[in-house]
Amino acid sequence: MRANSLLTLMIVLTLPVATVAQSPPDAASRLVVMPAGDLKWADLDPGIPGSKVVELWGDRANGAFGALFRLPAGFAAPLHTHTHDMKVVILSGTYIQAPDGKPEFRLGPGSYFMQPGGDYRHTTRCDQASDCVFFVQSQGAFDLQLAEPGK
Repeated sequence: MRANSLLTLMIVLTLPVATVAQSPPDAASRLVVMPAGDLKWADLDPGIPGSKVVELWGDRANGAFGALFRLPAGFAAPLHTHTHDMKVVILSGTYIQAPDGKPEFRLGPGSYFMQPGGDYRHTTRCDQASDCVFFVQSQGAFDLQLAEPGK
């Protein structure tokens, strides 16, 4: 009986299988267009008046995402870390970051940096002259963990 079962299995595996060819979606059906005037800015943090975010894809609270962030002129965040790496492109304003124990760096429009997640402690500021707008892409959720909670 075992030989019959094996023979049946071999026959079934060699029979032609009818498949329905599925064509990939055409490029036009995957197009996403978001004119600047149509972007829906939401409050990033109620404790930081003027801080805003627009999610372009994904879900920054739960996983991978791409988003635009706006921080008000003069904004300053104390020493903190983030869990995940973030790729950042500055779009407007002057973004200022100071890695713990190292000199600050100032980045204007068109600048890029990759901010490590984990134990990369740093402060973040936005120059007084204007709001900072920047694009962030990350493979994990956005968070901010204060190095000295309560500050």
